[in-house]
Amino acid sequence: MTQPVSDDPALARLSAALGEIGKDKAKRGLPPVERWNPEHCGAIDIRIAADGTWFHNGSAIRRPKLVTLFASILRKEPDGSTVLVTPAEKVRIQVDDAPFTAVEMAVEGEGETRRLAFRTNVDDLVPADAEHPLRFEDGAEGLKPYLHVRRDLWALVSRPLTYDLVEMGEERTIDGQRWFGLWAGGHFHRIAPAEAA
Repeated sequence: MTQPVSDDPALARLSAALGEIGKDKAKRGLPPVERWNPEHCGAIDIRIAADGTWFHNGSAIRRPKLVTLFASILRKEPDGSTVLVTPAEKVRIQVDDAPFTAVEMAVEGEGETRRLAFRTNVDDLVPADAEHPLRFEDGAEGLKPYLHVRRDLWALVSRPLTYDLVEMGEERTIDGQRWFGLWAGGHFHRIAPAEAA
């Protein structure tokens, strides 16, 4: 007998909807959340912490398959909020930093022919390229790189991988300005102006 995910009715409804979506994902890829426009049903007490851990009502969600399914129905709204969306409803969740974390990286080649691929904490495999750029921000703890995963949803690159990315860096002149960055997927990903690097 399957135990309910929670007594929270909104979470139970999302979980039930995901049962069908999860079956479809294996066959067809990610669900078409950009085409779903259900009524907004308010907020649900789900939070994605800065380290990529998902929480519900203050407790970590310990079922990786459930987290992966929820991650497949994430959508960024025009107002900047993040929601879980099914064909029937849409609920707002809290995201402390980025909804995903990039936890592993594979490197092939060097310089302009280098290829990078990342695995996220929810098992998305994402190449770094023009469609999936790396962007770099200054944070309280130093440089924070992010990788575009899909639909304006980003993955925070883990600290050990950040050091690896910086080691691959080189200077390049772009539009008359000198930049420090790295090549990946035929695209130069800018880290910082060269004089600031």
